[in-house]
Amino acid sequence: MAEAREAGASHTGGWLFEQPYLLLALTSLFWAANTVLGRFIVGHVPPITLAFIRWGGAFVILLPFAARHLARDWPTIRKHAGVMTLLAFTGFSVYNTLAYYGLQFTTAINGLLLQSVAPLFVAMWTFVLFGERLTLRQAGGICVSLSGVFVIVCHGSLAVLRTLQFNRGDVCFVAALVVYGFYAAFLRKRPPMHPFSFLAAGMGGGAFFLIPAMIWELYSGRTVTLDAESIASFAFVCVFPSLLGYLFLNRGIELIGANRAAPFIHLVPVFGSVMAIALLGEQFQLFHAVGYGLVFSGITVATKK
Repeated sequence: MAEAREAGASHTGGWLFEQPYLLLALTSLFWAANTVLGRFIVGHVPPITLAFIRWGGAFVILLPFAARHLARDWPTIRKHAGVMTLLAFTGFSVYNTLAYYGLQFTTAINGLLLQSVAPLFVAMWTFVLFGERLTLRQAGGICVSLSGVFVIVCHGSLAVLRTLQFNRGDVCFVAALVVYGFYAAFLRKRPPMHPFSFLAAGMGGGAFFLIPAMIWELYSGRTVTLDAESIASFAFVCVFPSLLGYLFLNRGIELIGANRAAPFIHLVPVFGSVMAIALLGEQFQLFHAVGYGLVFSGITVATKK
């Protein structure tokens, strides 16, 4: 029965769900937009409330499609309640709340830059939890991709790097990435079930765990501004970086493993710079081409068997 469920889960989504590199690249695209949006919406929605709306809204959207799978997989969820609770709490509640909180005090570009160190935390946790070391190829690919990220963020100049200033928001963002590294590494312990069941349980649990903190946040005087910008932001974060992003991330890691999937997060600052060019009118320059080339080269090296 378990094998049949895994086989059915593997083919959910057809051709797309058998393309791990495309899935992980799309996840990075959605997360880059989420980082920019998280900074943009500061002052409209407090961070814990935004995280709750993100996961609660995504759960409501997914539930009609996941209900029959949840009913079938409920015995498995109950049997592995400890693992499911840990994944929901770390990967949904804590990670995203810390990231949104960090964006209250730091810039979007700092957030994009800091996400490039996430593969190091994934590697750390896979070693701590399972004794798995990076291969020389994976380590080299991560270093090459990381160098490309720095070229893009620093506009090809070390002088720009020296002007970057880090604050408590950056520290909070790093803490979020440590939690993300644990979630990505620990995903190999997820019980066999349909992807919709796993995602619905994670989103619903993640939103549930945030309720006490959200009540405290709103009671302490933080308010939500309901305008066109915030409503559009809610719709975006519920669908793209949440529902689709995590569905694609989980499947990509399932197909190629956490360490080989981790370098794809280096695409987040790449996509972020593309958004700045496309949406903010910035010009494409030579350092963009050099940085993109290094990132894609590093991912190619790291993901080859």
